[in-house]
Amino acid sequence: MTATRTILAAALALAACGAASTAAAHQGGKGHTGGIQTPAAKGVKADYDIVHTKITTEGNVATFHIAVSGKAGKTYPTKTGKLGGSAVFSYVWPTTIDPYVVGFESKAGILAFAVTSHPDFDDTPLYDENGDGDVGNDGNLWHSHWVVLTKDDACGKDALKVVDIPKGAKPRLPKTWPGFPILLDSPGWHPVFKADSLEVKVPFDDIGVVEAASFDGVTAALRVNASVHSPLLCVADVFKVASGKLTLPGKVNQ
Repeated sequence: MTATRTILAAALALAACGAASTAAAHQGGKGHTGGIQTPAAKGVKADYDIVHTKITTEGNVATFHIAVSGKAGKTYPTKTGKLGGSAVFSYVWPTTIDPYVVGFESKAGILAFAVTSHPDFDDTPLYDENGDGDVGNDGNLWHSHWVVLTKDDACGKDALKVVDIPKGAKPRLPKTWPGFPILLDSPGWHPVFKADSLEVKVPFDDIGVVEAASFDGVTAALRVNASVHSPLLCVADVFKVASGKLTLPGKVNQ
């Protein structure tokens, strides 16, 4: 019996190190549990190499979690000195949540939660992330957004963009919309980076809509249109998709 248990334990240990969880450990060697587990990829920069994506809830608060094979949040975009053509680095959770839940029009596109950095502009006019008394100079610091995504071939074949707001249109927008002509919200939820992981806690009026949702994980670079016209913000370079093909297989609390 002892020998059988030893063999089973060894087999389970080997299975745990297999393709579904090769990136196996973070936070002091504790293994990933639940969510979407993704093998590490040699061709992806380690701080954007997603190995675990998860959304959990407790009470009315959802925790958005991503872990990578390196140090999360280590690399920032290079500052260009101008808005047009500038880059946005991001950790993103695309979801099946209706955009209406966070203040946009219903069925406006794919609602995604994102943590971003972009040193060439600031899009959180209500918040002073670096505490220097100026709310307009800290876009380089990691901060959170809700964005609504859709496909637009003007960004590249099958590429995604943040949905533009046509001139003169007045769509439903969240109270913390930062004024950019795109479906973007700056709610102020603070991202916490710890070693290889990133987490953001987000409260909801109806946590049930989150618990019923599916999700995925993406790391990507977005780029502001050089002419600063529509499409204003395109997904220019996808570093990694947790599911491989953006199928949104993740289930909340699983």
